[in-house]
Amino acid sequence: MKIWVASQDIADALSDLPAGLPALDCAVYDGRTPPPGPPEEVEIWVPPLLPMPDIPVVLPRMTGLRLLQTVTAGVEPYLPYVPPKAVLCNARGVHDAGTAEWVVGAMLAVLREFPGFAAAQARGEWTYHHTGVLADSTVLIVGYGSIGEALERRLTGFEVDIVRVARTARDGVHGQDELPALLPAADVVVLLVPATAGTTGLVDARFLAAMKDGALLVNAARGSVVDTDALLTELRSGRLRAALDVTPVEPLPPGHPLWTAPGIFITPHVAGSTPASLRRTRKLVREQVIRHLTGRPLANMITGHY
Repeated sequence: MKIWVASQDIADALSDLPAGLPALDCAVYDGRTPPPGPPEEVEIWVPPLLPMPDIPVVLPRMTGLRLLQTVTAGVEPYLPYVPPKAVLCNARGVHDAGTAEWVVGAMLAVLREFPGFAAAQARGEWTYHHTGVLADSTVLIVGYGSIGEALERRLTGFEVDIVRVARTARDGVHGQDELPALLPAADVVVLLVPATAGTTGLVDARFLAAMKDGALLVNAARGSVVDTDALLTELRSGRLRAALDVTPVEPLPPGHPLWTAPGIFITPHVAGSTPASLRRTRKLVREQVIRHLTGRPLANMITGHY
């Protein structure tokens, strides 16, 4: 059985499967080199973290593909090209810890003005002043899934009120249609929604205008979720602040106006890039391959868009 994986460490995690399972012909394909064989012969594919530009070419050729296991929660680059007999599974849960930690760190960094103090340190300046604080804030989580749950656990003890929002309402979670009424009370708005047609441009001028003066927007979702021009308008006015791990174009090119906008903190899409994520990726892929080989139900199967 031929399987392509994104890295050698994933291949190593599959090298000692339980006895009695079919032998794997495992090859590393990271998208930066030519395919290691005919795509038509591949039964399981674990693509790299960063989507390859030739997905529209390679994936339709994988006529023998039965399991496409991503190492990301988002699957939007693959959805249009999945072969008819293949099952698409995402990596829900793998990046929860890292992303949730990044969100907490980004909140604290902006509210306590750590970037400004770091710049003052580099200049050798003692810039004493009061800062904002997370305590007593209302944190609105937009896209309350497994990462949102992990974030809420990590916010326990910070003395904040959590408001949860998902696409549709459920017990303890507001529906996305309630956002206009919820935004004015939020001190911090955290975006954790997937990239879909329904979330593209979700955070537009109207959304941002509904946020209270001085509020912080934290985007750990996708750059496509936020209308960049509308956000720049609010940042330049000084009314809102933002922390972004994702941007409309990645890498964000030199000279892009986001780099120099006031009140913004940017990291280069690193929220889930942690040793914990790597360990959990290896574990997930190994378990999914064993499930596939033994005919057991797969985890994180994608039906529809998500």
